Amino acid sequence: MTEPASPGVDTEEQAALRQSVAALLDKRSDPAAVRAAIASEHGHDPALWSMLVEQIGAAALSIPERYDGAGATWVETHLVCEELGRRLTPSPLLGSAVLAAQAVLASGDEAACARILPGIAAGDQVALCWASQDGWASPGVGASGGDGDHPSLSGTAHHVLGADTASTLLVVAITGGQVGLFEVPSGAAGLTVTRVPVMDPTRTMARVDFESVSATPIRTRPSFLARLRAAGWAAISAEQVGAARAALDATVRYTKERTQFGRAIGSFQALKHRMADMYVRAETAASLSYSAAARVAQAQALGEGPEADEAAYAAEIEAAAAKVYCSEAVQWITGEAIQLHGGVGITWEYDVQLYFKRAHGTAQLFGQPHEILAALEVAAGL
Repeated sequence: MTEPASPGVDTEEQAALRQSVAALLDKRSDPAAVRAAIASEHGHDPALWSMLVEQIGAAALSIPERYDGAGATWVETHLVCEELGRRLTPSPLLGSAVLAAQAVLASGDEAACARILPGIAAGDQVALCWASQDGWASPGVGASGGDGDHPSLSGTAHHVLGADTASTLLVVAITGGQVGLFEVPSGAAGLTVTRVPVMDPTRTMARVDFESVSATPIRTRPSFLARLRAAGWAAISAEQVGAARAALDATVRYTKERTQFGRAIGSFQALKHRMADMYVRAETAASLSYSAAARVAQAQALGEGPEADEAAYAAEIEAAAAKVYCSEAVQWITGEAIQLHGGVGITWEYDVQLYFKRAHGTAQLFGQPHEILAALEVAAGL
């Protein structure tokens, strides 16, 4: 298996994409806009989402051209996730264009890809139901019975991103002792979607209850979960890198402006050392995150077959390591940011408190660090 390309170095096209995303978000997702989106009905700005879809093509980037996508590599989606994370932009991208789209691609079901992916690429919102009350290790929904072509789903999916605004739900469920994937329209009988309170106000979540809901099965391959986890963990790590860098930048600005004893507090050596440590952790996290992105891109490029499955399992391990390291790094960095703001950073007036909440929220998504570490130990034979 060939080695992935060097991570974290933008090509000319990737740099242009990053600049385009950054320019749009600077105009439409400044701190005031983020707070307005948090308070809005949908928890995000639909007009900004339309711009990301139509002007940037963000939802279509990692979808193949044969499904009306842009046919770019995973790295392009990864850098968009980083820019969104840098500004804490409330957006359906992670839930729909990443999780839902990657679940369909990971399944390997050509008919499902042709049916679902063009809509996602065009900006339609699709939500992935996956976790049980205890987390993502085992689905909270089971499939059984039905009329054969349309089995019945029962159970509860927790921590679902964007379920309350989605037109379609994809459901990871237990069927016959195995994990399968199912498609359900949002208005299906027996389906109840309830938005739930969250720690991170920049991201909405819902609980989805299934009571004998008729569903359409989507064929999956053995590497389905490995591919899905790799993409989800890599995307979260990208958001965390963006948030870590933004929290560091905010701290540097504050320490240049805040004075004590007639001097800017950023001139004190002890604070310089702490900010230097923050920088090292942020850049180390970026390196590992983009290494994971390169692995995911490699696995996707190989398509089908044993070599592709081998690459998918390698990407899963690399992305797991990135999720763990980036989760711990961004939690530590945002904690330092709060401290270096003199404690006032935790108050609502300062944006750093939102980064602190995002850091702890993303650490829990798709598996807590200690859970992923335990699985990595098993995979390593420890």
